[in-house]
Amino acid sequence: MSMRPKEPIVDRRSLLSSAVFLAFARKAHAAGEMVEIETFDPNGRSLGLSRVEKIVKTEAEWRAQLSPLAFEVTRKEGTERAFTGPNWDNHADGLYRCVCCDTALFDSKTKFESGTGWPSFFAPISKANVVESADTSFGMRRVTVSCKRCDAHLGHVFTDGPKPTGLRYCMNGVALRFIGRGQA
Repeated sequence: MSMRPKEPIVDRRSLLSSAVFLAFARKAHAAGEMVEIETFDPNGRSLGLSRVEKIVKTEAEWRAQLSPLAFEVTRKEGTERAFTGPNWDNHADGLYRCVCCDTALFDSKTKFESGTGWPSFFAPISKANVVESADTSFGMRRVTVSCKRCDAHLGHVFTDGPKPTGLRYCMNGVALRFIGRGQA
C-alpha cells in the first residue's frame, strides 16, 4: 500500500459538466442584473429613468436574431465598411434604436454629416443609455461606445465633432434601427 496521496482524477464528463454548469450559472447571474436607462416615447420625449433587466443572450441566440453583419459588428466589435451600412445618409426625422434590444440611443436632431461614411451624432439621446470605455485595439487610443442594456458594440466617439459638444459619435449603421418620429 502506497502512502502517497491520491491524485484527483478528472474525467472528460466531469469537466464538461462543470463547464456547462458554470456557463449557465454565469448567464443566470447576468440575466438578473438590472441597469438604469432613460426611456423615450416614439416622438423622442423622455419618459424618465427606468430600472430594466440587462439583456443577456447566448452567441447562438444573437446569431439567430441578427444578420451576419449586425452580429459581427454588435457582438464581436466589428466595423462595417464606410458608405455601405444603413443610416449613414439617412436625413429623416426620428430615433435611432439599438438593433439588438431596441433601446433608444440617438435622435436625428443630433445627427450631422461628418463625411466619414458612418452615421455621426454630436450626442446620444441620453448618456444613461450608452457606455463609453477605453479601446486600445489596433495600436490606437479610442473610446468605444456600447449599448448599456445589452452591451452591443455601436462604434466610437471622437473629439472632432461640431458644437455644442465637440464630439462625434461615429456609429455603425447596422447597429442602429431607425424609426421615424411618432412611429412605434
